[in-house]
Amino acid sequence: MENGGFVPFQFEEKTEDQMLASSKAFYEEMNRRRSVREFSDKPVSIEVIKNIIRSAGTAPSGAHKQPWSFCVVQDASIKSKIRAAAEQEEYENYHGRMSEEWLKDLEKFDTNHIKPFLEIAPYLIVVFKQAYNEDGSTRGRNYYVNESVGIAVGMLLAAIQNAGLVALTHTPSPMNFLAEILERPKNERAYLLIPVGYPVDECMVPDIERKKIEEICKVY
Repeated sequence: MENGGFVPFQFEEKTEDQMLASSKAFYEEMNRRRSVREFSDKPVSIEVIKNIIRSAGTAPSGAHKQPWSFCVVQDASIKSKIRAAAEQEEYENYHGRMSEEWLKDLEKFDTNHIKPFLEIAPYLIVVFKQAYNEDGSTRGRNYYVNESVGIAVGMLLAAIQNAGLVALTHTPSPMNFLAEILERPKNERAYLLIPVGYPVDECMVPDIERKKIEEICKVY
């Protein structure tokens, strides 16, 4: 078989008590995760960010095509360009593109088209999905691209939380400007823009509640 066939699966079985403890601890850690819009400019090691992306890169994908790219932006001038372009798109969203219902649903978050965190956060991780696989003169198909990249982003956010940092999933749609600014290849489409770093001291977040287990889980 290609890629060397199969290798032994490395698996360490846990006791029922260990599984309950570890699953509860992970849930409690993830339940502390919040989307943050008030970032500190406190520096973060690039090696931490690379480890976070390594974790995201372990996600499953259709036919193991791994149809994602993670672009890490730390250069101040590039962040400024991204902020300017994002705010232009967001202005259009808040002043005509979004429906009245959408705007009303956003009121509790007290957001607008001004996005200073795009320059303040030490890193922006721009996630691109690869619509197709391009290797030199050959062009191959990727499978379940949105699903694969979505899973990788979920693992990315979990890794960010596990590392002790905060993030925001930002979607200044349309996001074509990101591929242009970062000069990405034609097969890539911007998927998410994620500022990463530390929160400011005394950071405030919206007072919201997550759905209870009974609302999101049905056991058959």
